[in-house]
Amino acid sequence: MKELKLMKGNEAIAEAAIRCGVDGYFGYPITPQSEILEHLMSENPYDKTGMVVLQAESETASINMVYGGACLGKKVMTSSSSPGISLMQEGLSYMAGAELPALVVNVVRGGPGLGTIQPSQADYFQTVKGGGHGDYRLITLAPAFVQEMYDFVELAFELAFKYRNPVMILSDGIIGQVMEKVEVDDYKSRWTNEYIREQFPWAMTGKTADRPHRIITSLELEASRQEKVNLRLQSKYKDCEAQEVRYETTQCEDADYFIVAYGSSARISQKAVEVARENGIKVGLIRPITLWPFPSKAIQEITAKAKGILCVEMSAGQLIEDVKLAVECKIPVEHFGRFGGIIPSPAEVVEALHSKLM
Repeated sequence: MKELKLMKGNEAIAEAAIRCGVDGYFGYPITPQSEILEHLMSENPYDKTGMVVLQAESETASINMVYGGACLGKKVMTSSSSPGISLMQEGLSYMAGAELPALVVNVVRGGPGLGTIQPSQADYFQTVKGGGHGDYRLITLAPAFVQEMYDFVELAFELAFKYRNPVMILSDGIIGQVMEKVEVDDYKSRWTNEYIREQFPWAMTGKTADRPHRIITSLELEASRQEKVNLRLQSKYKDCEAQEVRYETTQCEDADYFIVAYGSSARISQKAVEVARENGIKVGLIRPITLWPFPSKAIQEITAKAKGILCVEMSAGQLIEDVKLAVECKIPVEHFGRFGGIIPSPAEVVEALHSKLM
């Protein structure tokens, strides 16, 4: 039975983790996502579901604890903000190479460096282009509302186990801190060891009397074997691109101009679309929900007759590169962004439409 709660985005992430049967959370506090760990600690989920919550000694320790839990076929996760996610990149590459499912949440703050605790979207490249080494991908979900912060936790684990791959929820300090009404579900049971043994034949369950030993590693010293690993990964990524693209459109049917934005920038852009249309400008909004796989084909088809596209993002311009690739540079694509923690206004977005595309 659904229950209605007023929650911060960060709290919604934590509440979803408890209620969807997560086995373990390992994390380290950093603004603006510390409420995830704080909410988990205050709720004491071990007494409710058996979920383990542990503050690690660092972000590096956190991701390696997640690696260990994932090897067992458990639902495990961590969260951090930009500098902390940077420290996790080696572990994420190892997990992608070992084909391990897990959830990582990034509530992005301004950078580079230690930067600011204010919101940003400047971690797009790091997330969708591979912040660590090697040819790997992170399935990436970009929530725009607190309800999606909640809903995407369970979706992330579905995708992680379906493709045996880490999944990133890429949020930011606005959505992490804003409070909205959230519908939450009843508590779900954690997976039993018997279920894991039946469903995940790759998992290290500790019972070896009736089967060969299992080895989980990302190390292959022979080049020919490492190439086979990469070919298998690339095939999996193609399957994911074919099946898991998600996006949302607003007033695109008759639009002459389009805004492409994700996360909190999409929320701001929704209001900008309303203001522009009140002033007689036919503008539509395309919101990528999966940043990888990216909705390239959809953007190309929807904007085929567009006069121009404006990419709105809280960065110096990162999303815009994928939009240009999607439309093959056949129509004008411009960027509008504030960065360093500054939040753009709908009026600024409308002004950018005028100045850059008209």
